[in-house]
Amino acid sequence: MKGTRNMQVGKVVGSIVSTQKHESLKGMKLMMVDILDGEQGLTGRIEIAVDTVCAGVGEYVLLTRGSSARHIFENDKGTAVDCAIVGIVDSFEK
Repeated sequence: MKGTRNMQVGKVVGSIVSTQKHESLKGMKLMMVDILDGEQGLTGRIEIAVDTVCAGVGEYVLLTRGSSARHIFENDKGTAVDCAIVGIVDSFEK
């Protein structure tokens, strides 16, 4: 898809609670992340991501997508993950 990237930066703006979900998502923390633009501004484009680094609301995070996100998990066959938080941003520098 044009304009998509495999790794992006976003800000965690909330969490998702889901008692009924696919077996492969059980035990995973789901977070709502607002994707940043090139100037570190919020775009309002919210993505749902599996949190692999214990990020909290208000933190800036690194996201990866697609097969890169699925490869994080030991058994990526059948894992219903398309976006994962893989890092917490300490600072921005241009």
